[in-house]
Parts: sequence; structure tokens; C-alpha cells
Amino acid sequence: MSMKKLSRLFVPLVVLISIFSSCTPYRNILMFQPTDQDTTLKALDTTYRPIIGPNDILDIFVTSTSPEASKYFNYSEQPDNQASMVSGYLVDSKGEIQIPFIGSLRVAGLHTDAARDTIRHRLEKYLVSPSVKLSLRNFRVTVIGEVTHPGMFNVQNERVTLPEALAMAGDLTVFSVRDQVLVIRDSAGYKTYNYVDLYSRELFSSPYFVLHSNDIVYVQPNKKRRFQGENYYRVFPVVFRTITLFLTALQLVNQSK
Repeated sequence: MSMKKLSRLFVPLVVLISIFSSCTPYRNILMFQPTDQDTTLKALDTTYRPIIGPNDILDIFVTSTSPEASKYFNYSEQPDNQASMVSGYLVDSKGEIQIPFIGSLRVAGLHTDAARDTIRHRLEKYLVSPSVKLSLRNFRVTVIGEVTHPGMFNVQNERVTLPEALAMAGDLTVFSVRDQVLVIRDSAGYKTYNYVDLYSRELFSSPYFVLHSNDIVYVQPNKKRRFQGENYYRVFPVVFRTITLFLTALQLVNQSK
């Protein structure tokens, strides 16, 4: 083979090698893989309700047999709150909210269902057959790391699973470590750090399958991403210069013949 033909094949060969060296095996991106034995996992209790704390914002909607009387307890229908930047009842540093006629009401430490029942019971003094809908307006989870669109995501129905949160973030990248996804959670005033294996179907019976409000999900980069990030700008110029010098030398050899 002549030197001219060799030079034409060299560059495509380098490109192909770089492409195939960066490929990730199919099994390494396949989630929820079966175990050695076919199993039916026990259904997980998904009745999680968030616990209210200071700085939370509660969306409270009250109805009764008297719509005119009910509107005084609905934050959005109160005249003084029409221009408020906070659309809802803000839990203060003492764990209390201020409700018209009722006054201060402590809700910190209560599940949203328990807080709803407490408010409904207090409203029975002012309304006939009151009904209360209560939700946590600032229920959110954060997904960062090796995902397509990292960010903070608000959840309307107070329930989101780990796969759903990853989907909201655009799914994992091919550079993600899928057997050690970190879930950081607030628990009794402390941060807990727990790893989840997305390869295993046991995820569906994990206590971290259903995320809690303010959970942080961190997807770590694998070795290929770390190598790319640390060495790409240092290695690529060297490789490029080497290829350029090689092709220049080939051209000079051909011209001398």
C-alpha cells in the first residue's frame, strides 16, 4: 500500500477508534434488570404525605354551605392579598400560620392530612359543614449531576417517584453511574445520604422510590466523563498536533519521490 493511500485511511481510522472507544455497553445503560430468580416484589406503601415545616407555603381552599362566608378563609380571595407575592399561607419561624378569625394556628410537624383536619375542625365554629383542601405549594425535588436537564422541579400532587423525577430532568446521560444514585433527604433535622441502584428491580420496594419534599437526587459521573472533563482539553491538542505532523511528513515523503 502506498503512503498516499495510507494517509487517506489514517484519519478515518482515528475517528472510528475514538467513536467506538467512547461507546457504553448496552447492559450498562439498561435499568431495572431482572435478578437470577424471577420475583414479585411486595407493593410499596405510597401514601407518603409531607410534613409541614417553617417557610413552607400552604395552599388552602375552604368551601361550605355559605360561599360568601367561605371566601374570607381563602387566601387568594382576600382583598389585602391580591397583590401579594406569596400566593398561600406562609408558615412562619414558629411553625404557625395566620388564618382570619381563627388567628395563629400551629401546623409545623403535622402531615398535610392532619393539618387539613385541624383547620376544618377549627372552622366549624364559623362555617356550616366546612370542607378544606390543603396542599404544599412548595413541594419540590432537585435533580443534579449526569442528567440532561438538571434543576429544581415543583410537584403539584405531592407525590413523585425517583424514575419520574429523573424523567422530568430529561433522563440520565450515558456518562451516569446508575448503581449509586445518591438521594439526600432531610430527616428529623439531619441530612441522610442514601444510594439507590437503578439496575435492580428492588428499587420499587426501596423507601427512596417515592421521593420526599426537598429531596436532592445526585447522579454521579462515571470514569469516562471524569476522563473527558479532566483530560479532553489537554489530550486532544496533543493528538491533533501528532496527526498533523504525521500527515505533513507523509506529504513531504510523497513530494520527494
